[in-house]
Parts: sequence; C-alpha cells; structure tokens
Amino acid sequence: MIYYIYGMQTELLTDKNARDVILDSINEGVFTVGLDWRITSFNRAAEHITGVSRNDAIGRACSDVFHADICEKDCALRRTFVTGEPTVNATAHIISNQGHRVPIRISAAILKDSDGNAIGGVETFQDLSQVEQLQKELKNRHTFEDIVGRSPAMIKLFEILPQIAESSSTVLIEGPSGTGKELFARAIHNLSPRKKKRFVPVNSAALPDTLLESELFGHKAGAFTDAKRDKAGRFVLAHGGTIFLDEIADISPALQVRLLRVLQERVVEPLGSIEPIKVDVRIVAATNKNLAQLVQAGKFREDLYYRIRVVHLTLPALNQRREDIPLLVDYMVAKFNRLQNKDIAGISRDAMAHLMEYDYPGNVRELENIIEQAFVLCRGGMIELHHLPPELRPVANVTSKGFGPMSMDAMEKHLIIETLQRHGGNRTEAAQDLGIDMSTLYRKIKRFKIDVPGRDGRGKRRQ
Repeated sequence: MIYYIYGMQTELLTDKNARDVILDSINEGVFTVGLDWRITSFNRAAEHITGVSRNDAIGRACSDVFHADICEKDCALRRTFVTGEPTVNATAHIISNQGHRVPIRISAAILKDSDGNAIGGVETFQDLSQVEQLQKELKNRHTFEDIVGRSPAMIKLFEILPQIAESSSTVLIEGPSGTGKELFARAIHNLSPRKKKRFVPVNSAALPDTLLESELFGHKAGAFTDAKRDKAGRFVLAHGGTIFLDEIADISPALQVRLLRVLQERVVEPLGSIEPIKVDVRIVAATNKNLAQLVQAGKFREDLYYRIRVVHLTLPALNQRREDIPLLVDYMVAKFNRLQNKDIAGISRDAMAHLMEYDYPGNVRELENIIEQAFVLCRGGMIELHHLPPELRPVANVTSKGFGPMSMDAMEKHLIIETLQRHGGNRTEAAQDLGIDMSTLYRKIKRFKIDVPGRDGRGKRRQ
C-alpha cells in the first residue's frame, strides 16, 4: 500500500514532531528521501524491520541502510522518478543490521509539495518473513505432489495415498471433471515402486472404438488398411509401470470384455496377432460418472467394475472444499509467476471474495484458467476484480445457497459457523480443522457474536 503525502503543506513536512507522529502510526515501514537520495524520515516500523535506529538512518543514503538486492539493479524509487508512476507491491530482500536476510514488499511514490514540485520520494515496505514462513509450512503440510488442499476431505486423501501407492492394487478414481483425477493418478505412480517406469495416460473418450483398441493393445502390420508397420499398444509401453485409463465409463462393451481379460490374465493381444504378450501393468482408472449407477442400468459390466474398483477414491468438487481456494490461488500465482517470468504479488481482497463465492462448474481446472487469464491482463502488483472473467465480476444478487454478496468478514464468519456445525460444536476440533489456535477461534467467535452449540472440546456441554 502506498501512503500518498501529496498535497501536504510544506510546513507540515518540516514539522518533525507532526511528521513523526503520522509516520509512526503506520504499521508498515515508511521512509522518505530528498532529491539527493538521503533519508529525511524513518518511522518506528522501519526501525523494527531493519534494526537501524532513526537517528542512524536519517542523513544516510538509503542504499547504505537497506543493502537491498534491488538498490543497484532496479531501485523502486528511482524507477518511480523515471516513469512518474507509483511502484506497487514490488518484492525484494534487505539485509538487516543484524545480518539477517529479510524479504519485503515495496511500494513507492514521488513526494511533492503543495505546488506539485517533486521534493523527494516516499517508500513503504512490509516484512514478509512471516508470510514466507507460512508459505513454506503450507507447502509442507498442504501439498501432495502438485495437489493442494487443507480441507478435511483432502487431508484424508493425503493420508491414504502413500499406502495406496505402495500396493499393486487397481484403483478407481471418481469425481467431477476438473477435480484433478490425473494428478492423483500420477501421485500414486510417483510414490509407488513403479515410479522409475512409465506412467502412460489414455483418454478413453477422445478416440473412436477402433482407434482406441489399437492404442490400448497395439497392432501388427497389415491388421487394417493403414497399418503399415507393427505398433506397440499403451499396455506394452506401460510394462513395469502404470497405465491411467481416463473416462473409462465411455469405453464400448466390446472393449470392456477385452479389458477384463487383461485384468484377469495379464496378457494383451495386438490386432492381427494370435500371440498374446504378457504385461506387468498397474491400472488406475478414472471417470466423472457414477459407475455403480451405470452398472445398475446395464451400461457397464459388473465384473469389470469390481475388477477396477479394488481401491476406490472419490474426489470432492471445488465448491465442496471452498477453504482450499486461497491455498490453490497462492499456489497458482506462484506457478504462473515462474512460467511467465512475472512478479504478481497476489490477489486483492475484493477479487478473492468473488472467487470464494463462485461455484466452479469446471472445478480446479476452471480456477486455474481464471488465474491464468488474470495473469495475462495484470501487468504487475495485485490481481484485481477487473482482471477476472466477466462472469465473476457482477456477483449475482442471490447465490446458490440463498446468500447475497459476502464480505471477507461475512465469509470468515460463515466458514467458522459451518466448521463448528460440522464438528458438533467442538471448538478444539474446529480450531484444528481451520488451522488456527484455540485462542484465535475464541476471539473470532466473540467478535462475530457466534452462538456456539454443543461441546467445547473438554467433554463439557454448554448450557
């Protein structure tokens, strides 16, 4: 955030006491420089972050105080003077007076007198040490391969994935489109004893029956008109590794029979061949449909269903784990910063509020597309509401749950109430689920005036 001092009377700026009172009331580090780049003011937060006292800082060149990695290469204040435009949310590292490397976020603006003449510059900076540490903790605690989440449903999946990976059992993953079924399949493979061999994905819905049969099982030269040479099928290519059969509900009855034989006998027969080929392959299948219902309707073989459903995973839709959205957004912002060589600082509260309210029919994949579009439109600083797709900007008067537009406080209150209800009023379990201390939860309950039913976590019922 930039604290603009444009328009202030020069007398006020030269009144040391008044100036210091204003600057010391700001929680972020703030300093001003004259046109000679020497520090003219230095607030209390700046002292705390840098370890340099106000008396020692004033009169020195700002580069001598901060020892920042951008001082020589890309000074935020110097860039602001050159372009005439404020610098917003640039990131850098400084070396504190104690020799510690401190990550900071910087904003800068030209300081002008009442006549509009430049008399120096003002820069604010925020210590990101705690944020950086939190990000590391979140990465360690709430990611699994490239899967991100901290909701109870995701944590349960994280807990059982290593055991699933260690086995050789066939796995069926069910969940709506865009929930990350292939990511889970890859995670199972990468954690398994088969990880040094191939992971071979096959989209069963993308190919017609004849081509899919050839892709899965291979063919011999001359097996059909365009078969000029022998071709190894995906099962053979995946020998020793894992084959991922996506959208398995869409394969034909005839292919279901052939797939059943592979599972039973562990052999494949290429088209045009009478010689079976032994394969050692682990099968992970996935679908966005309810296979049990398809079996009941006679549209999917029951024997094949039970062959592939040895281990069963169900992935939740994104609107069923909204508490994961901020984590996913942070992860995606970091990802696209790397891929696009950008330095987007994050997402504004207003934009995040709209992301939290949206229902995501396309699930995590849709959220990723939204963030990617925002990166195309956002040149720097924070992703704002106008960077999001049009369908997210005008929030509907009534949401799917019957609520109108929600502020961040309203969403936080709603999440706390929902979590407490899920745990029967047990505040200890709710605090653990939310990832906050009990004292923090009690404070928020009091602040939001939440009526807490049920138990307090110590075995007592509230009266």
